[in-house]
Amino acid sequence: MEIVFLLILVLLMVIALTSGFPVAFSLPGAAIITIGLAALSGFLFEGDVSAYFAQDGPVEWLNAGVTNFRSLYWVVERDTLIAIPLFVFMGIMLQRSRIAEDLLVAMAQLFGPVPGGLGISVVFVGALLAATTGIVGATVIAMGLISLPAMMRNNYSRSLASGVICASGTLGQIIPPSIVLIILADQLSSAADQASTLRKQAYKAATGEFSMPSHLDVVSASAGDMFMGAFIPGMILVALYMLYILISAIIRPQTAPPVAFDGKYDSHFFKQVLLALVPPLALIFVVLGSILTGVATVNQAGAIGAIGAVIMGGYRLYDGGRLTFVPAALAVFSVLGILVVLSLHPINIKNMATDSDRVAVMLAGVFVVILLIAVFWSLWRSYKIDNTLREVMIETAKTTSMVFIILLGAAMLTSAFRAFGGEELVRHYLTGLPGGFWTQFLVVMLVMFLLGFFLDFIEIAVVVVPIVAPILLANPEANITAVWFGVMVGLNIQTSFLTPPFGFALFYLRGVAPPEVKTTQIYKGAVAFIGLQLIGLGIAGYFPPLVNYLPFSTYLTSDNAPPPVNPRLQQCMRDELFVYYDENRNALTTAIDKARGLDLSVLPAQYQDSLRAGFDTAAATFGKVQAVREAKAALDAYADEYRVIHSQVRDIEKDISRRKEAIGEIRDLLSDARREDEPDQQLVAELQAQIDAQEQQIAALGDTFPAQWEAAYARWEGLSKAHDKAVRDYNMTVDGAYQPLPDVLKLIGSADELAAFEARFDELVRAVNSLPVEEAETTLKAGSDALGELAGVSAIKSQVYKAYKAMKPGRENPQKALQHIAQARELFDAEVSWRQAAATRLAGALTDYDEAIRDSIGLRLQARLSDRMARKIALCQSYHRDVSLSF
Repeated sequence: MEIVFLLILVLLMVIALTSGFPVAFSLPGAAIITIGLAALSGFLFEGDVSAYFAQDGPVEWLNAGVTNFRSLYWVVERDTLIAIPLFVFMGIMLQRSRIAEDLLVAMAQLFGPVPGGLGISVVFVGALLAATTGIVGATVIAMGLISLPAMMRNNYSRSLASGVICASGTLGQIIPPSIVLIILADQLSSAADQASTLRKQAYKAATGEFSMPSHLDVVSASAGDMFMGAFIPGMILVALYMLYILISAIIRPQTAPPVAFDGKYDSHFFKQVLLALVPPLALIFVVLGSILTGVATVNQAGAIGAIGAVIMGGYRLYDGGRLTFVPAALAVFSVLGILVVLSLHPINIKNMATDSDRVAVMLAGVFVVILLIAVFWSLWRSYKIDNTLREVMIETAKTTSMVFIILLGAAMLTSAFRAFGGEELVRHYLTGLPGGFWTQFLVVMLVMFLLGFFLDFIEIAVVVVPIVAPILLANPEANITAVWFGVMVGLNIQTSFLTPPFGFALFYLRGVAPPEVKTTQIYKGAVAFIGLQLIGLGIAGYFPPLVNYLPFSTYLTSDNAPPPVNPRLQQCMRDELFVYYDENRNALTTAIDKARGLDLSVLPAQYQDSLRAGFDTAAATFGKVQAVREAKAALDAYADEYRVIHSQVRDIEKDISRRKEAIGEIRDLLSDARREDEPDQQLVAELQAQIDAQEQQIAALGDTFPAQWEAAYARWEGLSKAHDKAVRDYNMTVDGAYQPLPDVLKLIGSADELAAFEARFDELVRAVNSLPVEEAETTLKAGSDALGELAGVSAIKSQVYKAYKAMKPGRENPQKALQHIAQARELFDAEVSWRQAAATRLAGALTDYDEAIRDSIGLRLQARLSDRMARKIALCQSYHRDVSLSF
């Protein structure tokens, strides 16, 4: 019966959506009605309101919807969606201030004389507006009103002109900042958590181990990651559009003829072009640049964009006058001033200790006041001129409310879908498909593409993605990242704006196009660009680094980058280092031999021994590298053969698991039937027969395990353990080879700092001899604490601390305290002596050796990766690796 109510749920949703009922109410309405019907039917026919639910009951699933509602608004950590109203405000403000019109006119004049130039200028402007507004309807309408008449006057093909305008308007869905990407990031963060749980369960079932290695976990996605991941595919799509127009104009000149510019290309013209082009480009640079460089989060970047749009709108709406650009100039001046102050002196209001700190804060405060004046001045202009600010705020509130209500409705619908076992049905269907992950992925992409003919992008993102994403992300065969999957979904559902009959971009253009442009011509023009979008989708799918590289690279080069010892980095780091060893083995060997020949006699014995052991261990690195390579080669050589058997066994085990789940469900029904006052014996017998049949099937499946499975598994385990041991030996070797070196260099480098403490000993002696006991105790405690901040002086600090203890009031012993100070002084003189001698005779040679091996043998123990290595590892991690043999 659960399937019946699942079909009712889907049918109600489809009827509501196709009848034009608002999406925000169609989704939760279908869910609540279906849950109510199932509860009522269960009560009437079974006497149990939970009878027709896959698990739990109607109250639990309605509560799940309320919980989803609360998670959107009350969970502090879930702040991804805050960026939505900020970017919506930015887009609507720029559109209402006629920035789009200026761009279109300027670019059309600039590119018009080129074959297909007018169409290329529309794509170019569409890309710029996508990166500043992201509002599809506004972009399509603006370009339809301005560009379509101009293209028709100049004998452009009507279908080509319509397709160019519609396709360019949809770029806002994939080029960041995009509302779609923010919504997908929100959905995928939850899906990645579910996928991680599923993967850990699979790992435990396969290996029996409770802890899964972190490098096997699912890579989640934030809104910033989605923005960076979508940037290059978005640019590829722009290039495809431009290339198609150019080729079309060359092959068939009558479809896109060049358009001569009537005016002159003089200084006035270029001034107008720069005035139209530079502000949006600057806003794009600031918003996206702050995200890409890690300076700002997505929410902070959204706030920056909103303020920037207000500043731009302030001068664009103001008609003439000497004060037109004054607010913008004040804003630019104040921001530059703040940046200059920050570059000269750090600003920390909570920790103003010196006069320079106070001056820096005061200067920054002055510039902030100037910035606020510029912002409020621009806001006042926007408010007074054509009531623009009020209209923008109302439209922002409407759009944001619509998005959030749809999110809430989709959360309720997803809960109902799970209540009737829909998620399990989808999982069983997808995992049962032949061909593994890529078949599952292609089926999901095809379904989303077909849904795009009838549903809006938000509906697909918030209804379909939460259901299928955990299944695909949990699959270890491709081990895809959530960012890559999200961008692929974004590229796919972007076509929903162009696919007839319900493509919204087509409707927007139809509403402003002149009557002579037929609807069929608009549809015909859109088809070619749908094909280009699918080509872009294929390119991004075939080359994952196009999506994954920027998020990984930005993360690994940021201030919050993980240290090189992080387990997730090890595989790629070894791959890069092993190549480096091959190319630089002679140089490394020379550096090691030179270090072995150093005269270390000036150092204490313990440091001599540790350094010599490190030099010898470093020389053994290349042998450990060879051992890892041989173990990896043996593992890879057997992997293809083992993968076939492993896949067969895991498929059998999944089938057995599904049948055991079915037996559990039937047993529940059997238990309910037997609890009746007058059990239906025929029903009891039928259920028992079903259980017996399933158990027979399980026994039969058990007999189908390959005869060589145990031997194959044992061999694979042996090879895996040998490889893991070789890797551990390599890690221990390089860590042991490098660890003593920075410790000794740190001690030598602090020789002068330690020597400066010498005067404190006389102070300590005077304190014991002359000061009252309480003051002497305080002085000794301060001396002990000061020594605690220095490296390698624990023995000296211990003696001073003992002197401090000997001067405790009531049991003070000045004689004993002086003895401890004398012992500390003796240790101190010896320590300073060898450190100063080593600084003169050894520091240079050891520093040269450190520079020679720091970024290779010593890389794991560094605080962070070099930018060069971080980029290489980011590229390596951008490819998807099959890790299914670990499960």
